[in-house]
Amino acid sequence: MESSGNDAVAAGASIVVMLIALAIAVGVYLFTCYCFKRICEKCGKDPGILIWIPIVQLVPLLELAGMAVWMIILLLIPIVNIVIGVMMWAKICQARGKSPWLVVMVFIPIVNIAFIPYLAFSE
Repeated sequence: MESSGNDAVAAGASIVVMLIALAIAVGVYLFTCYCFKRICEKCGKDPGILIWIPIVQLVPLLELAGMAVWMIILLLIPIVNIVIGVMMWAKICQARGKSPWLVVMVFIPIVNIAFIPYLAFSE
């Protein structure tokens, strides 16, 4: 009998942990989308609602970089997506008036977390 009480407590605790993890993940996603929106606006493009939809959010970013929209398909292919992603972010850095070499930040652990917010909130 007592083990079922412990099982209920463990199940309840695991649900709480999963809900906290979900809330953090949604918060990070919303912040990232907001940063993408700010980057588009600072480059003079209105992203509209697309920036809030997963995968489709790449359409305004690719347009901002001056790349074809069909390159979303290439972003879904392993290894190729790294090359296309670096090209896209380098062109976005140029559109923001920053050095394209800023993309190197993407490959540096911990520093890469600040890359997109830096582009969104810097002058």
